[in-house]
Amino acid sequence: MSTNLSQLPKGLPAPVDDGAASHLEGSHLPNLALDSTDGASVNLAELRGRWAIYVYPMTGRPDIPLPDGWDGIPGARGCTPQSCGFRDHYAELKALNTGVFGLSTQTTEYQREVRDRLHLPFQLVSDSTLRLKSAMRLPTFTVAGMELFKRLTLIAHDGRIEKIFYPVFPPDQNADEVLAWLRGNAQAARQRDAAR
Repeated sequence: MSTNLSQLPKGLPAPVDDGAASHLEGSHLPNLALDSTDGASVNLAELRGRWAIYVYPMTGRPDIPLPDGWDGIPGARGCTPQSCGFRDHYAELKALNTGVFGLSTQTTEYQREVRDRLHLPFQLVSDSTLRLKSAMRLPTFTVAGMELFKRLTLIAHDGRIEKIFYPVFPPDQNADEVLAWLRGNAQAARQRDAAR
C-alpha cells in the first residue's frame, strides 16, 4: 500500500453508482448544527448562497497507518488529493460565488490537523455522530470498526441541493468536475435570463 497520501495509487477499484444518493437532488439541507474547524457551529439549513460540500470518508495522516485493506475499498482512497483539489481551485470557486466545506465523521481536532497541514483555505465540518446519515440518508460503509461516509459532493443553493456528484472517482478530479458544472450552470442561467 502506498503511504504517499497526496498521490492516488494506480489500479484503485472504482466505486459504482449503487443509487444510495439518488434521493438527494432537490432536497433541502437539514436543520443541524455541526462543529467546524474554525470553532464555529455550521447550520447547513441556514447556509445562504451556493456551497460545494464534499463529503469524504476520512483523511489519512502521515503518522497513522490507513486501515487494513483501505486501498481495496472502492472509493475509499483519495481524501487528501480531493481536499487539495478544492484548495487549489478555491479562488476559482470563490469567483463563481461558491463557498466550500469538507465534511467527514472525524473529530474537529483531527480535522484541524488536516486543515493546517494541507493549508486548506476553507473549513472542515465534523459529523462524528452521523446525524447527517439519519437526516439525509447519506450512504456509509464500515471498516476497522468505524462507520464512514461514502464519498459524494453536494452543490447547494440557499439550503437546497441542486446537484449531486456520486460516486466521486477519481477524487483528485472532483473539484474540476464541480467547477465545470458551476460554469455550465452559470452559462445556462445567463442564456435563460437573456431569453426573457
